[in-house]
Amino acid sequence: MKVNGQFCDRTHTVAALLALRGLDPQRVAVERNGAIVPRDAFAATVLADDDVLEIVSFVGGG
Repeated sequence: MKVNGQFCDRTHTVAALLALRGLDPQRVAVERNGAIVPRDAFAATVLADDDVLEIVSFVGGG
């Protein structure tokens, strides 16, 4: 599995991946294989070894 361009070990779900990386699910957007994963589907979205994910964190500022 690739996350943000780097290979990593697969976790079971998107929610598990975010927890492992210490990311707040309310402050990120996740794209899996070119499609946005709805936030309410993070816990149910099972990942595969060949998945490609992009995780973008929302940052406040001015």
